Amino acid sequence: MTEPPPVWLLDVDGVVNVARPGWGGPPRRSLVWADSEAVGYHVRWAPPLTDRIRALHDAGVVEVRWCTTWCPDAGQLERLWRLPPLARSLDADPMPRGSACWPLKLAAARAVLAVGRRLVWTDDEALPAGPDREALTAGGRALLIAPRPSRGLQPADLDRIAAFAAG
Repeated sequence: MTEPPPVWLLDVDGVVNVARPGWGGPPRRSLVWADSEAVGYHVRWAPPLTDRIRALHDAGVVEVRWCTTWCPDAGQLERLWRLPPLARSLDADPMPRGSACWPLKLAAARAVLAVGRRLVWTDDEALPAGPDREALTAGGRALLIAPRPSRGLQPADLDRIAAFAAG
């Protein structure tokens, strides 16, 4: 029996939505309305990044799940970035913001590993340090990537994710 692909817990701000995404071309920008907060947010991203995320998910290399304060409004991002409907790892109502959300994200990561799945977690702020990090990464079952918040995920990060998923 083949092992299922790793679950990729994907944050948005500082990971995909960044000031200077790079990727060899001009970034795209859009105003995204967050119904849960009744406010619009400006987002900026590299289309090759969202294309690669979609390709990895669609090919079954990883199973992408939202793990972000955007979860209540992720449908807006899915349409904007042409992503399929993705599972949401967070369902708090109201959704805590900033560091108040970090324990929920850590719980989501632990839940992935608890059911025997491998884990990719990309987040610019919430990745744990110390014993929590050691527990997640023990045995090589998890890949944690904290990109620079102004640059977000870069091509080398996606290469690492693909290599980890390949085993």
